[in-house]
Amino acid sequence: MLDEAVTDTSSNVLAMAADIVSAYVSNNHVQVGELPNLIASVHASLSRLGGEEPTAAPEPEKLTPAQIRKSITPDAIISFEDGKGYKTMRRHLTLRGLIPEAYRAKWGLPTDYPMVTTSYSAKRSELAKSLGLGQQRRKSAPDAANGS
Repeated sequence: MLDEAVTDTSSNVLAMAADIVSAYVSNNHVQVGELPNLIASVHASLSRLGGEEPTAAPEPEKLTPAQIRKSITPDAIISFEDGKGYKTMRRHLTLRGLIPEAYRAKWGLPTDYPMVTTSYSAKRSELAKSLGLGQQRRKSAPDAANGS
């Protein structure tokens, strides 16, 4: 029974190697003398791949409170995914297929861990205030109607 499984796997690897070499040769110029080496190389590569056990993704290391504090600076938030600093994490996380909640859970971060730097947030707040956003609309429109 085990011999049948090994034979099936071996013939399957051989068939895949033949398909790969066939496709390669049809699209590339290969000398006749190089074919045996090409076939052997592809077969050996596929055999090595088939023999490896799939490994689970490594669990991210537990972060210390000091590491978490150091990742937050006034001008950048250091990503634990790639070690680079960002003003806002949302776009960076989206490119990696994460949402802020999943990122916090993955790295064991507190729920109040910021996703935007303090300097960027202050700049946006100042811009909004200068544009008058968030203020009640002035009642100048009804007053103007009464004055006519």
